[in-house]
Amino acid sequence: MNFETLQPIVASDSQGRGVSALCRAEFWESAMSLFIKASRIIIVTGFYIKNAGASETDGPPGAVALGRALMRVGKSVVVLTDSRNYLCLKVCSRCVDGPAAISVDDYKKIPADTDLLVFIERPGHAADGRYYNMKGMDISDVTAPLDMASEAALKRGIPVLGVGDGGNEAGMGLLHNSLVESLPRYTPFFSRVPATVCLPVDVSNWGAYALTAVLSAFYRRWLGLDDGEENAMLSAISNTGAVDGVTGRSGRTLRRRQSRAARFFPKT
Repeated sequence: MNFETLQPIVASDSQGRGVSALCRAEFWESAMSLFIKASRIIIVTGFYIKNAGASETDGPPGAVALGRALMRVGKSVVVLTDSRNYLCLKVCSRCVDGPAAISVDDYKKIPADTDLLVFIERPGHAADGRYYNMKGMDISDVTAPLDMASEAALKRGIPVLGVGDGGNEAGMGLLHNSLVESLPRYTPFFSRVPATVCLPVDVSNWGAYALTAVLSAFYRRWLGLDDGEENAMLSAISNTGAVDGVTGRSGRTLRRRQSRAARFFPKT
């Protein structure tokens, strides 16, 4: 697989944040290795937008698309979030027959029967133990500490994959030094949550969609979203009140790239 070709599609710094500029082809290869070896996977997502009092549209669609792709090749998958984001994730998964969605507010209650833990657009605590959005707002009071499951998993020898686009997500702690060097003004807000592998991308949903495309190439059959399914998910979660994390408004804005990922690895 030519992972270099993937970079300009989902990690080109099209958002101008500078985070995805740190992505490398070998990160995708390492992520794929984790998926191939795993059989029981938990995907954690959900970012609550405090100002809007609503879930973010980025995260759940990608988690569901990736989870369903893994199910299609025989993996056991659960998508998980906290109680504030549960409705958004549940309707997102239900509308495309995705994995079972569960709600947990205490990371110690995350099912232990797993051999791979994945975070997609999930807040990760900063050096002071607090949670921040990339505007520097403290969102600790609306964030359940599910990211704490990362260290617990790593201590048990369970690998962790993090997908994020701002540097403040669970798993992005793996790139902390590079993030600080590139974007020193954001240092107080960057995640310190570790991972085995992390994927810094333009938009977290796009990173997850790209992973479904890479899985499709490996298994030689299309495993990603079909025509209309991304629209269906975005419409379903918008109906629950979910908003775009950048604009704070309900809608799809520019956070869509399923079609480009599909063109990179065409359906067969």
